[in-house]
Amino acid sequence: MNRKVLLIEPDYKNKYPPMSLMKISTYYRHECKDDVRFFKGDLKDFAAQLLYEELYVKIQKDRPQWKMYFNEITALIKGGRYSVLDKVPDWRGTEYEEIFKSYRARYMRRDFPTFDIICITTLFTFYWKKTIETINQAKMFLKPNGKIFVGGVAASILPDKIEEATGIRPHVGLLNSPNDFGKSDDVIIDELPLDYSILDEIDYEYPDKDAYYGYMTRGCIRHCSFCAVPTIEPVYKSYISIKDQIDYIDRNFGKKRFLLLMDNNVFASSEFDKIIDEIKEIGFENNASFRMQNEYEIAYRNLLRGINDRAYIKKFIKLYNEIESNLNGEEAQQFHTERERRFLLYSETATKNDIMEFDDIARPAYDSKFKPLNQKRYIDFNQGVDARLVTEEKMKKLAETSIRPLRIAFDHYEQRDIYLKAIYMAADYGIKELSNYILYNFHDKPEELYERLKINVDLCEELNIKIYSFPMKYHPINDPEYFNNRNFIGEHWNRKFIRAVQAVINATKGKIGRGQTFFEEAFGHNHDEFFDILWMPESLIINRFRYKYNVTMEWRAEFNSLSPERRKLAEDIIAVNDFSDKVLNQYDEKMRHLLEYYRIPK
Repeated sequence: MNRKVLLIEPDYKNKYPPMSLMKISTYYRHECKDDVRFFKGDLKDFAAQLLYEELYVKIQKDRPQWKMYFNEITALIKGGRYSVLDKVPDWRGTEYEEIFKSYRARYMRRDFPTFDIICITTLFTFYWKKTIETINQAKMFLKPNGKIFVGGVAASILPDKIEEATGIRPHVGLLNSPNDFGKSDDVIIDELPLDYSILDEIDYEYPDKDAYYGYMTRGCIRHCSFCAVPTIEPVYKSYISIKDQIDYIDRNFGKKRFLLLMDNNVFASSEFDKIIDEIKEIGFENNASFRMQNEYEIAYRNLLRGINDRAYIKKFIKLYNEIESNLNGEEAQQFHTERERRFLLYSETATKNDIMEFDDIARPAYDSKFKPLNQKRYIDFNQGVDARLVTEEKMKKLAETSIRPLRIAFDHYEQRDIYLKAIYMAADYGIKELSNYILYNFHDKPEELYERLKINVDLCEELNIKIYSFPMKYHPINDPEYFNNRNFIGEHWNRKFIRAVQAVINATKGKIGRGQTFFEEAFGHNHDEFFDILWMPESLIINRFRYKYNVTMEWRAEFNSLSPERRKLAEDIIAVNDFSDKVLNQYDEKMRHLLEYYRIPK
């Protein structure tokens, strides 16, 4: 009998799908022929859903029409209010009343359907609370003799903390050994292609879903003190072919528009030219384009093949909703009515056979509204490249691909000349869209953050290019005091400065692009104006233009009129960023009046 395998990603917001779980799914689904299921969300909802699925197996033979009431039945299981079943005919006083009560009782005592194997991924340590809760809750879905595995970033960085909080010793590092998970075969999970079908099993939509994900190198030759890569990928591997994985994805899930490579230092590779040639070979040469894939046809083909019925049934419900939203009033109503008649309004009530029979109606409707277009393709070395390793030859070679954006690290102001050289080279070879994360709150000073941002703004004007800067606050993910929170303050920073920077960049959705005027309005014309903004009350930063000529002027006049001694006292208070009554009541009336500006509602 095939095993039941549950893959879980904690319910935090993240941009990229869990590559490790997608590879694990390929292993268990295709190598082991197991029944694999993926979930991301509230595990309490998942428990109610599993119980409903089990319950429906018991009632479907005699009450097949009740599947249209899955929402009500699931709500009863989870909430316990029997009034939600008022729409369900002929259940009171029958054997089904006792069945409903028994499943509500099972939910209450946490007697859930179980799995043979559960695999849970982890990400950043500042998701610690949610991650630990997920791992501990997942134990309720494990068979008595089942196995539960935990891995990923947080698990690799803090395995002892994970074990202390959950009782489970996590897997550390990559899945690059035949012995991972106690396997008896010689399959290397990390080398398997990704199972994209699992992404259609969940309601969560990853922002960057239409992409190939992979690595063409592993590890990094650097050992930066702020970086976790040496822990997770301790050995540098200079070349990994992804051509076979891309071919597999194309055949099974359709071509993707983007190629996101997660390499940590591709410029360090001794086989860099080979990497670039392969990137071009798989369709990401300079000015590459491709024709949009027919999602309906891919989903139908995979449902027919039985690759992942659960996922593709859910996918078809999404496609039907899209079709319906693009039909006119009468057509939409007819389409909806036909779906309702066939129980195709919800994935929980739809069946594979019903979807196949509905194809004659749905496919023409889809094809009439969704026309495939030619689109530009882009490659992104998402973790950035090392400016210290840039050469003319490498930049020229990189420009042969459709790279957009080119991410070049600018972690330290002391690397200014190295960084500038790399940007000039990129511009010389026609790479016009660039991006970088700019580390702050580490050993840097606030004015060094300002200077790095200004350098990028100036380069945009000088070279007629686009550079998007993303200020990234340093967080010591393996520090015993700070690993599970974001409270760390660098030696040259304070809590108020951190909040001020975040207030500024929140208005720009985290990035700073080209535009001298905008930059100077946001961060000031010079260091003095930048520090003026850092000390400014947060609500005045957020509503800069609204208060520019009234409240802000009043605050600035009062703040700047302080004597040196009083200014030092005020700064010491403001730096802590606590303006509660308990704090304000410690000071005289004039100081309290100044501090009241910091309590203006945002």
